[in-house]
Amino acid sequence: MYPRELFDKVEAEKSLPPGDEERFNGMGVMGLPFESGHVLALRHFVASSVGKGYTSVWHRNPAKEWSFYADHDPRLTCTRYFGKEAKHTYIEPVVIEWLDDFSFQVSIRRVDLTWFVRASSTPATILLNGIGSLLPDSAWKNGFILGLMGKVASATLGVAKIGLTGIVPNGQHFTANPKTIWTIKESHASMNGIDFGKPAPLKEQAGLADFWIPQKGILAFGQAYFDPYNPQKHSADTTKSSSQSSAA
Repeated sequence: MYPRELFDKVEAEKSLPPGDEERFNGMGVMGLPFESGHVLALRHFVASSVGKGYTSVWHRNPAKEWSFYADHDPRLTCTRYFGKEAKHTYIEPVVIEWLDDFSFQVSIRRVDLTWFVRASSTPATILLNGIGSLLPDSAWKNGFILGLMGKVASATLGVAKIGLTGIVPNGQHFTANPKTIWTIKESHASMNGIDFGKPAPLKEQAGLADFWIPQKGILAFGQAYFDPYNPQKHSADTTKSSSQSSAA
């Protein structure tokens, strides 16, 4: 199945996996570093157990400052978990436009973001997808197995560290289930007139607590799980400084 076909299937079903955790289902670019030092990531969750589905873009500039853009309340999107490390959060429409079966463009009008992504199958992704399809659901929740999977994926894909389980900046435990993946074969992006250059590994791998940004782009479809919010244990911060936001 091509990425666009799977995207359409996930969109049509809008299903949510069972469980007691805070759960999300959809797709995203796990992370993509550029030679300029900029980093982008994408999340498009069609279903959420804490609110409506949403689309979010993460951006880290060369000064290592994170900004999060989402088309929904920051308290119910990615900054619910990563906001303690966010310099700014913005409520903005995020548009995904598919161009063919393997490529799409992401845009945010407010900051003039244009991000082109072309995915591709490789022997490594075919192998990992085949292994993943054989695993029972229980294995995707097993920390030991996920740790092994992360190490195998890291070595096979050549993306440095991959964290499929651990703690996010706001304190919740997370489990990531990238069940179907493709590598990013080609990408280019610009924001506010600044061209990010070619995709390239960073000198120092970017991360947010135990969640690591792969040193090469990965497009993934699957689920994400987080501990239910507990005000006694978890931060409610959606930014580490004053937020700048606008209505969507």
